[in-house]
Amino acid sequence: MANVEKILDQLNELTVLEMAELVKKAEELWGVSAAAPVAVAAAAGPAAAAAAEPEEEKTEFDVVIKDAGPKKIEVIKAIRQMTSLGLKEAKELAETPDAKVLEAVGKEAASDAKSKLEAAGATVEVA
Repeated sequence: MANVEKILDQLNELTVLEMAELVKKAEELWGVSAAAPVAVAAAAGPAAAAAAEPEEEKTEFDVVIKDAGPKKIEVIKAIRQMTSLGLKEAKELAETPDAKVLEAVGKEAASDAKSKLEAAGATVEVA
């Protein structure tokens, strides 16, 4: 069962183009076609066809601080390390609920910022 979870995690990380290539290779390898379900969805109407289209993968994320927690000074230090804010601005950001620490950053940068802020004691959300 651990192998299945590992495979699902790897599939979840694929881009749309990589997923399309995977489907094509699976069709060739096993002699199946993924086009039949799409054709049925298209026959059901335009709304069903639109629902069958894959969503575009999100590439930009916002790091939102929900609560600074008990170690506010550590959170302020972490904010200053990640941004070019001064002490006053970083303090205001840490004290403001739902404040965006970083905006429109990549997935890796957002998860790194989240882990640093959580290590400092803050409650953080990546949106």
